[in-house]
Amino acid sequence: MHIIIDALNLTEYKGLKVSKLLDINAKEIIRVSIEAGSVFPTHISTSDATLIVLEGAIVFHINDQEFDLKQLQIFQFPKEEEHWVKAIEDSKFLLIR
Repeated sequence: MHIIIDALNLTEYKGLKVSKLLDINAKEIIRVSIEAGSVFPTHISTSDATLIVLEGAIVFHINDQEFDLKQLQIFQFPKEEEHWVKAIEDSKFLLIR
């Protein structure tokens, strides 16, 4: 299953708000920066992963589907599915797996 979460973009400023975004067992957090027009080549993750776009815009390709992801969106995808990423803008994202 592929899920895009907009919780970071939709958070209102009303007093103090605290909420759990994810409940995962992560072993590593990887920071990726990618220049507009560049491609993170096709590969397979060995564990379920969560991607958080910090800046920019990317297109995430997986299972013949494209997901347009922008700043502060969260995207979850399962292990062992071939995927690749193209940067639409200069972008930075975190991979949590």
